[in-house]
Amino acid sequence: MRISTIYNMDIYSDAGVYLGEVRDAIVDLEKGEVSRLLMIEWKNADNAEVKKVLQNKSVLFKNIKNIGDVVLVSAGKQSSESVSSEASELSRRF
Repeated sequence: MRISTIYNMDIYSDAGVYLGEVRDAIVDLEKGEVSRLLMIEWKNADNAEVKKVLQNKSVLFKNIKNIGDVVLVSAGKQSSESVSSEASELSRRF
């Protein structure tokens, strides 16, 4: 599946809660895989903004249960420590 095919798809939790639309993705080039789907378009941001986006406006790709007419995501919790380390890494790269 091409990542471009899921842009603008609605994202729902497995509890049926609408979360947003796929607007962008974070791809881990070292691993060759998508790590997150973003519900806002990505832009250059400082570390604090990156943390907010990762916590509130993104879903981990590994938490996706199904992609069909919509993207269905399990309600996995993210630790603030893992979000902080990921935000630091992303800020450093960009």
